[in-house]
Amino acid sequence: MSYFVSRKNVLTWLAAILMVGSAGLRIAYYCGKGADARTMWLLIVLPVFASLIFALIVLLDGREHFYRTAVPVALMAVYFAANLAIRGISLRYLVLNIFVYLAFVIFYKLLTSGHIRPVGVVTLMFLAAVAILGYDSRAALLSGQWPLYLGMLPDLLMLLGGLLTALAIRPHLDGAYHPTWGDRCDGRRVRTIPPMSVVVPYIMVDRTAASNFIFDELEVTELEAYVREKRREGLTNFGLTHVFITAYCRLVAKYPALNRFLSGQRVYSRGDDIQYCMAIKKEMSTDAPDTCIKLHLKPSDTVYDVYRKFNEAVKQVKSTPLNSEFDQTAKLFTLLPGLLFKFTVWLLKTLDYFGLIPKFLLEISPFHGSVFFTSMGSLGIPAIVHHLYDFGNLPVFIAFGCKYRRNELAADGSVRKRKYVDMTFNLDERICDGFYYASALKYLRHVLADPHRLDTPPEKVEQDID
Repeated sequence: MSYFVSRKNVLTWLAAILMVGSAGLRIAYYCGKGADARTMWLLIVLPVFASLIFALIVLLDGREHFYRTAVPVALMAVYFAANLAIRGISLRYLVLNIFVYLAFVIFYKLLTSGHIRPVGVVTLMFLAAVAILGYDSRAALLSGQWPLYLGMLPDLLMLLGGLLTALAIRPHLDGAYHPTWGDRCDGRRVRTIPPMSVVVPYIMVDRTAASNFIFDELEVTELEAYVREKRREGLTNFGLTHVFITAYCRLVAKYPALNRFLSGQRVYSRGDDIQYCMAIKKEMSTDAPDTCIKLHLKPSDTVYDVYRKFNEAVKQVKSTPLNSEFDQTAKLFTLLPGLLFKFTVWLLKTLDYFGLIPKFLLEISPFHGSVFFTSMGSLGIPAIVHHLYDFGNLPVFIAFGCKYRRNELAADGSVRKRKYVDMTFNLDERICDGFYYASALKYLRHVLADPHRLDTPPEKVEQDID
């Protein structure tokens, strides 16, 4: 179960307004009163920052990442504890309050991340906090002095904002997975993998050290007939590449662990977002520039879907000068001095480890994806065994070579000519085990034995484990 708040709910807007009002009144109050360094950081900067971050999350990201409000709620708890400590209350009362604040934060985090369900308890907790604030400020309320009212009003608005937010919380009922703590913007963490799969990434840290290489060959007589059939249907530049890409989508439909990746020593799943990467040349010449394309495919995609998405991406790149987003970003990096460039790459690796690289950079990066295909057939050379990149999280690299003929002896003693294509696979063994890979590759042959099954979506799309 996961929860959200909607911008369509008036309570969400009122909560955000109260949080912003709390921040504004707090600044105004202490600007008129004056404050030392300790008061500035603990009683002004900390609660103002927490209130504004809370308001931004519920308004801008409350539907998919409402659980992140646990961070400003924790900061609010730190503020209230610091406020009590500065006021000089007894140690016993301070420790008791700290335990209460800690329990509140833990319960709030567990609820917003979907581990527990009684949303009404959070509402009661905020109501209790408002009541306790009123009780502690009873002297100010009874005095009738305006400055004392201003002193407690920011805290009251902050708690009322949390109360209204609690009243606006709703559960997701769409049956889809929604992000929570530990997930990345490009994948959800797989939490039920075997213990061995948790340990291995800490032993084999680099992707190159965890690579398995497989060489295979594929008889393509039936596939070539299928390609000619599609071209007669009007798919003018249809080729084996389209068939292989669609076949890989069909593999993910049955073996979803192939669409996992590893970052920061943890395994994640991309779900139904198959990110296909490929390097292409704008022209078939040695001095023509290279660029990369990235397609977002689905396990349910047919060969027609793949043909349309692939050709649109290639056409967009080849019909324009060297100005794709990948090319522009790469060109910016080349302008940096060598030492600064090296530091930038280190910084990107560090951010990637913690899942903090901005999504727009992940989108243009050819090092972050599900699978990288390279076709050597267009170059007229055999399939190469390509390395995996230690930067990024791409776990599978597949290469196809040029076609070649072979004379084979049939059962009746006759000699037949058959056409083959070499294939090489470089696989990160940390996302799934060898038996899983072997089963998937066997199924690949099964799919390609009758390519017409790629014309229609799969009967069932399997989902990865939690």
